[in-house]
Amino acid sequence: MDQFLGYRRENGDVGVRNQLAVIPSVFCANHVAKQIAKQIDNAIVFPHEGGCGQHGKDFEQTYDTLVGIGKNANFGAVLVVGLGCERIHSNELAARIGETGKPAAFFDIQEKGGTLKAIEYGVRVGRELSAKLAEQKREPCEVSSLILGLKCGGTDATSGIVANPALGLATDRVIAQGGTAFLSETNELLGTENIMRRRAASEEVYHDIVKALRHCEEVLTRLTAGLERTSEGAALVSPGNFSGGVSSVSEKALGGIHKSGSSKFVGVLGYAERPKSTGLFLKEAASSDCNVVTSLVAGGAQVVCFTTGVGTPTGFPGVPVIKITGNSKTYQKMGDDLDINVGKVIDGTLTLEEAGGIIYREILGVASGEPSKAEILGHDELFGIGRFELY
Repeated sequence: MDQFLGYRRENGDVGVRNQLAVIPSVFCANHVAKQIAKQIDNAIVFPHEGGCGQHGKDFEQTYDTLVGIGKNANFGAVLVVGLGCERIHSNELAARIGETGKPAAFFDIQEKGGTLKAIEYGVRVGRELSAKLAEQKREPCEVSSLILGLKCGGTDATSGIVANPALGLATDRVIAQGGTAFLSETNELLGTENIMRRRAASEEVYHDIVKALRHCEEVLTRLTAGLERTSEGAALVSPGNFSGGVSSVSEKALGGIHKSGSSKFVGVLGYAERPKSTGLFLKEAASSDCNVVTSLVAGGAQVVCFTTGVGTPTGFPGVPVIKITGNSKTYQKMGDDLDINVGKVIDGTLTLEEAGGIIYREILGVASGEPSKAEILGHDELFGIGRFELY
């Protein structure tokens, strides 16, 4: 069984990073939370636009996502910053996160007497939490404790031919050792139903997959109703996909599904839902990139593998994003942002199996503490809570 060096948590989870997450419970607390995180070593912040003025499932999705982010094992401690009159109460959010056994402190700006006093208090508490994290050490952990998030963006023709299949081979190795992986982007899986029938572990799982895809299709139909089919607003793939040689969402889907390898799907998870077992799961989240990656992290992914044909610099706060391209020209142009070039498979100087091995070893290296390019450059754009469709 392969191993990596991680941080063991009280509840048995394993983190590949060990940071303090500063989470505002409501958008009104964003500024205070940012100012606190700036003054604490090893702290990151998750500003967002929700927490109040939301209702029903839209409110629940924001709440569950913040809980999921806080519970992610990459964050060894959490500080929740509230205003004091919002729908998402800071004490309740901290209590849910604290179910993992990790330290989860909270306070409200109104209670502390305003911005300056709240920042002063938050910095003091946050530094105490950060100091405790600094005492923790990495130790050998099994690959079975990894949850891998799978994503593609800026797809071109090489993605489905090389990058996604190579990532799929690495995904299979993680799954074979008892690990977990999430495939998402349900809007870019339309047209793969026959493949999913063969890949589902049971008829029940297949039914759940089709239900998720049909729901996504219904939402997209409503959103694009009345638009010209040739208009950009009606297109289900981006302009960059078209220019990169992808002609339709079905064509993109047939390439994108290769990220998940050949393992059986064992279940379907909601946007912020965490798995109760190991294996390969479909996660219900549609593009954009930030909404999808946030869903993966809220579900527990400690590492995200992101394939791209035309190139993207983006990253996620506190969770390493490994960028993989199958386009050697893109790698030459954007090598500072991309971690792996498997375009050599097209050149004939690398086999697909060798490419999969390179990705797998990179996953273990990054999980053991090696920084991804996005981390080195400070990219954190991929946090963005998906709003439950209100249409």
